[in-house]
Amino acid sequence: MDIRPTSDRLRETLFNVLTAGNPDALAGSTWVDLYAGTGAVGIEALSRGAAKVYFVEVSAAAIQVIHENLKSLKITSGVEVIQSDAGKALGRLRSDKASPDFIFLDPPYRLEDAYRDTLNRIAEVSWLRTSTIVIAEHVKKFDPGESFDSLARFRTLHQGDASLSFYRVAKEP
Repeated sequence: MDIRPTSDRLRETLFNVLTAGNPDALAGSTWVDLYAGTGAVGIEALSRGAAKVYFVEVSAAAIQVIHENLKSLKITSGVEVIQSDAGKALGRLRSDKASPDFIFLDPPYRLEDAYRDTLNRIAEVSWLRTSTIVIAEHVKKFDPGESFDSLARFRTLHQGDASLSFYRVAKEP
């Protein structure tokens, strides 16, 4: 499996940034965890008050790990595990009328094109709102890009060899 879970330290930093000054900032939120791997980011979102997380992963072995992690933590509601590539999943979420507050993507670092392709697809979805925050975890030496159609990066955070790029809609899609 090509899984590289988000480090505990980077995950903690991510959620501290998102909840800065408001520990209830994630309460009732909806997340899409693309390239979910072990599901660690989505599970953390649930632990911090998210109401719904869509875990999207193409690997059957990783899907099994996500199910095992959810079961071991006794998480039975507010989750949907989708075995699909990111592009197809984004289309499915459109038909499900999902309207996420946060989209997290963390493709394998070596798949640099996957970042651009996925961010371009996210920028094209009709259900993306101006309040939606898209976060891409990537290796520090790689820049996934400043903008993708309606999406524009508004912050980059570096920690060790990893970085988080934060995007939001700069103009209505």
